[in-house]
Amino acid sequence: MATQDALDDLSDRLGQAHGTGRETAIAKQHARGKLTARERITLLLDDDSFIEMGALARHRSVGFGIEKDRPYGDGVVTGYGTVDGRPVCVFAHDFTTFGGSLGEVFGEKVIAVYDKAIEIGCPILALNDSGGARIQEGVVSLAYYAEIGRRSVWASGVVPQISLVMGPCAGGAAYGPALTDFTIMVEGTSHMFVTGPQVVAATMGEHPTTDELGGTDISAEVSGNAHYVAHSEEDALDFARIMLSYLPLSNRVAPEAYDAPLVTGVEPHDHALDRLVPDRDVEVYDMRRVIEAVVDDGELLQVHERFGRTILVGFARIEGHSVGVIANQPLVRGGVLDIDASEKAARFLRFCDAFGIPILTFADVPGYLPGVDQERGGIIRRGAKLLYAYAEATVPMVTVVTRKAFGGGYAVMGSKHLGADVNLAWPTAQIAVMGAEGAASVLGARMIAQAETEGRGAEVRSQIEAEYRTQVANPYVAADRGYVDAVIAPRETRYQVARALRLLRGRVKKGPERVHGNIPL
Repeated sequence: MATQDALDDLSDRLGQAHGTGRETAIAKQHARGKLTARERITLLLDDDSFIEMGALARHRSVGFGIEKDRPYGDGVVTGYGTVDGRPVCVFAHDFTTFGGSLGEVFGEKVIAVYDKAIEIGCPILALNDSGGARIQEGVVSLAYYAEIGRRSVWASGVVPQISLVMGPCAGGAAYGPALTDFTIMVEGTSHMFVTGPQVVAATMGEHPTTDELGGTDISAEVSGNAHYVAHSEEDALDFARIMLSYLPLSNRVAPEAYDAPLVTGVEPHDHALDRLVPDRDVEVYDMRRVIEAVVDDGELLQVHERFGRTILVGFARIEGHSVGVIANQPLVRGGVLDIDASEKAARFLRFCDAFGIPILTFADVPGYLPGVDQERGGIIRRGAKLLYAYAEATVPMVTVVTRKAFGGGYAVMGSKHLGADVNLAWPTAQIAVMGAEGAASVLGARMIAQAETEGRGAEVRSQIEAEYRTQVANPYVAADRGYVDAVIAPRETRYQVARALRLLRGRVKKGPERVHGNIPL
């Protein structure tokens, strides 16, 4: 073949691979309010950085008429590029080709990009928009779901994995995002479930909508499958880019540090923290205000915001270095630990530990949530996950107790006893088995009952509560034991946290040799 003919043939094939001649399918995708796979990749990656892999791959003929249509790419676009100049691998389901369904060649392409990400050590981003398994390819399609799942497990804790659900994600495909570290969904167009409405209706006699099964509200607030719900595809891709800025390329390197001035003392704006905690224990405050006063530029990239809302988790920076923040939220049920909050915080902590991101904990916790529903739901087993995650962690950990730290909540929220390196407390902190009100009811029951006969019940109760706060629950008792390293004025928090993390940077801590532990799943 003459050189020019060969070049023309290559140009024609690449044109077909990039969508030439498929204007109708692309128009239908746009009409659904969705971008195409290549448009998404263009928005995600730096300009002109994408190198495609397998653009000319086509599926093998398997019968049922599918051999009549063998478009290039086989329903998925794979390759690598950069985000803010740092390498990433990416695969994007192409809904305009076979509905983005997974077949043999599709699976081979995704496996190849996974292997590349693990080999070079860079994050992998999965852009999900698929009709599920390709029925015409039978068991082969199912086999490659499992193969891809195995690669995702191999990559877990080695390279960050982020899934963006930008359309349907059903059946075996739903386990892809479930295995990755973070899942982003798009309001109005994303759905994620194992069995769709038709199957549920046929087998269970129920008639849910797609939104009721796995829409963004259900995924973000009830099941906890979504870490962020975007208003648009552009918002979803922006969120992924921002998240990547806090993360290392792999577990072999540290997260990238940004130029930032050292914190050398207390600044005028830090004094606002001195007035943040209310005088009365029953009054609430927003823990986000504490976090924003301590981290660089007041910026917290919160994840899982709508799930397990009694606790906050997210990424921030201290002196330009990434930290993972875990904090009770007094605004929601007093910051109590329930099943959802425990699992949410435990998974986030284990991600940070896997990738060398220090943990900054803010504790204001009344303990674990009591009740029949929680006990039957497995609060013992599932709440233990948070204890396990803290005890297993090897990254630097700094904890600040702002107000209450009662019962098991004290122990599990980054206490010294679970391995935290530096523990600080505000003078407003109360650290004890329970609050003064509950303790008075138990310890002073007889005294209060007798005093009530004399009309002095309230007075005696108040006296017992005051003595308990002073003699048992105040932070100086914990400091006397060495469980708290320092009691600090709230205005000193940013300065003291920055100094502690600076000291701990680079320290090495290892657990015992083992294949792996057995977290209570």
